Amino acid sequence: MEKQHLERHIEDLYDIFLKLKTKQECKAFLEDLCTYKEVEQMALRAYAAKLFLTGKTYAEIIEETEVSSATLSRVSRAITHGSGGYRAILDEDGHE
Repeated sequence: MEKQHLERHIEDLYDIFLKLKTKQECKAFLEDLCTYKEVEQMALRAYAAKLFLTGKTYAEIIEETEVSSATLSRVSRAITHGSGGYRAILDEDGHE
């Protein structure tokens, strides 16, 4: 698929997420869109990010979540050098 078409589909996906109004709608959509393992992995990454933002160490996060060090490194890089998505949603200032 051409990159410009794929990018449009990605933009459409963002719009779809913005249409979800309830946890049940989100759950149903993700169950249809993703495998259980994909949802599980996204949940673990988000949880690892939350732990990282609360000051937990790599070792503590790996012990608690059992995510790989490579996955945790990716989460850490996203928090430190990414677009700010994890911090905007998960930071401990009342946003969750």
